[in-house]
Parts: sequence; C-alpha cells; structure tokens
Amino acid sequence: MSNLNDNSADAAADVHVSFDGPVATVEIRRPPHNFFSIPLIQHLADAFEDLEADRRCHSIVLAAQGTAFCAGADFSNRDATPPQRSPRGINPLYLEALRLFSCRKPVVAAVHGAAVGGGLGLALVADFRVTCTQARFSANFNRLGFHPGFGLSVTLPRLVGPQQAALLFYTARRISGDEAVAIGLADVLVAQDQVRAEATKLAREIATSAPLAVQSTRDTLRQGLVEQIRAAVARESEAQNAQFKTTDFREGVAAMTARREPQFKGE
Repeated sequence: MSNLNDNSADAAADVHVSFDGPVATVEIRRPPHNFFSIPLIQHLADAFEDLEADRRCHSIVLAAQGTAFCAGADFSNRDATPPQRSPRGINPLYLEALRLFSCRKPVVAAVHGAAVGGGLGLALVADFRVTCTQARFSANFNRLGFHPGFGLSVTLPRLVGPQQAALLFYTARRISGDEAVAIGLADVLVAQDQVRAEATKLAREIATSAPLAVQSTRDTLRQGLVEQIRAAVARESEAQNAQFKTTDFREGVAAMTARREPQFKGE
C-alpha cells in the first residue's frame, strides 16, 4: 500500500530515466496502480529538473509501468490520509507538483491506463497526452468528499473549457480514452500496446525542432500558467485542509473502499 509520506529512498527507485537520442523517458515504477507519495512526486520533479539542465534532452516522455498510469493517492490505506496542516498550509505534494509545472522542456504523457485524481493532475503536467480506449480519466475528488487538487482547477478547464471541467469535477465520472480525445483532454488515440511507442514518436518529432525555439514558444503559450497554478494550489489546499476533517470525507473514502455509493450529509 502507498503512503503519502513513504520512504524517500524507495521512492527514488520508483523513478527511472532513460534516453533514446534527444528524447528522455521518465518512468514511474510502482505497479500495478502507481499510487503516488510526496517523495515520489519529489523524485519525479528532481528528474525533470535534471533533464532541464541536460542539453542532451530536447523532450520528455512521462510513462508508467503497471495497469494504471497513476491512480493518485491510495486513500484506502489509512496511513495515506494527508497530515493535518494549518488552514492556509499548502499541501507539500502540490509544492512538488509546482516544480514539475516549472520544467521548460516539452512533455508527452503516455497514458495507457487509469489517470485518476491526482494522477489526472500528473497527466496534465504534460503538453500532450497519448492514450488508448482502455484508459480511464477521472477527477474523482468530489466523490471522495473534497476539493480537486494538483492544480486541476486551472489545468482541466484550460484544456477542455470551464463547462466540461465543471461536469467532470461535479460528477467525478470516469471517461474512456476515446472520450478524452473527443473533448480535448487527450490528443492521440492508439492501441494500448502502442501508447508508449506513439508518445515517443511524438516526442521525437518535437525534438527535431530547434530546442531553444521550442522552449521559448512553449514559454509564450504557457505564460502565467505556473503563477496561476501556484495560486490555485493555495486555494485547493485551504479547501482540502478543512474538508479532510469532515464526515463526508470519511464517508467518501469508506464508500470507495467498500465499492458502494457514498451517502453524503453535507457535514
């Protein structure tokens, strides 16, 4: 079971970096679900920062082993419940996420399976997402009894528009890779066993362009994004810190663990 504060050394082993010419692949190795932790996201951010400083790297593929791309936090494990912080304390996980968003190299995510909750947030760090019919995308936070996080209150409406983002947030519905491509949440749909190869192909195509030109163009297109996400994670954390203490949060987690419909009371 994953713990949001698990051993840092173990988390470092869960992140692997390899090169194929100018394309670097950063792989999460925590199968089958790739539940994340603060140290895991920290080591992902470390890898991104190292690659930003590495002139060999022109583009990045973000991929994962196992059946899921990233199933977010493992709330079925009681040890994974986020620690209590002050009402205005920013979730340390989201501070690490900010480091990922600050990377200037273009990123292609290979989403071959579920990208759920914070795992969806992680997929949206990337510039592009390659996926398959079998993948599932879900911003399931409200169904668990708390506010969305990982900067999704900015990144999701930026991709699919405010109306579609509200629908995904409020209902917590799970959508397939086909629907994700149809609404603009993902960009390329291929067979499941071709997801990583196609992501690498796209990253390689990007890498054939002049890297300084790509990075400066990306900076222009994403101008102000990191600042927006920084403000968003402060707001997200404030709401979550209050809602993690509610009866509805406990009910949401219990219902998910028991695979039943939650019975929320608004308290």
